[in-house]
Amino acid sequence: MSVTHTETGSETGTETVTWNSNAFDEIAANDAGRPVLFTNARVLTMDPLIGTMTGADVLLVGALLVGVGPGIITAAGDDNAIVVDCTGMTVVPAVVDTIALAGGRGQRAEYAGTLTPGNSGDLLVVPDALAPDVASAVATLLTRPEEVRALVAAGRPVLWSRTDAPGRATAPEAGIPAAQDLTGSPRVGVWIDENDFLHQELTADGRYDETRGGRPHAYEGRYWIDGDRIDYLDDLGFWAFGEFRGEELRHAGYAMRLGGRA
Repeated sequence: MSVTHTETGSETGTETVTWNSNAFDEIAANDAGRPVLFTNARVLTMDPLIGTMTGADVLLVGALLVGVGPGIITAAGDDNAIVVDCTGMTVVPAVVDTIALAGGRGQRAEYAGTLTPGNSGDLLVVPDALAPDVASAVATLLTRPEEVRALVAAGRPVLWSRTDAPGRATAPEAGIPAAQDLTGSPRVGVWIDENDFLHQELTADGRYDETRGGRPHAYEGRYWIDGDRIDYLDDLGFWAFGEFRGEELRHAGYAMRLGGRA
């Protein structure tokens, strides 16, 4: 594919970025934690307290959205922010709370689905004409991605001006991961809930074996630990989830401790 040169464009691979190209170059090279400000936009926050704003700003610092509303641009120079002019553009959450879209959320959604300060910096920038609402903006991403000006995940560009951003994350290949060698892990052993109903043995070869209500081998399978998260793949074929919280392992409504009650 040939590269098309424009006066305002900057090359990314074999494509040319033409929308806010200078800002994009700064964002791509931003290793110093500079704030990024999307300014002069129509913002559909999906937050019931904030609502929809016009001529508004969205401020990202690292992976987080830290400000939304009019007037943030006044501090951009003081904070050495990278400024992205969104005149004629609508900014919406890139992670959509479909329950809220259907009117079925009775309280504020936390951390996902809204452009609320404190949430992850996941946003989508689309021309106003293609974004009368959030659903339409997301549909544009899925059906007309060439019209998307920016798709940002945790503060980092994924798409920008019809172009894949350099170093963008890609989906992992499908498939069951290899077994972990957990020899010496402090999480290997028998975890028991406070009522002595559930015994879950985690072995160093990445296998688990559950005893429930005195019934041995009720469930058996493989497990993987990633930080404080544990994923289970039962030999029956279903996946399940657990979480380590301090000295407890939380799984399916049970709180277990290694070796039983302390």
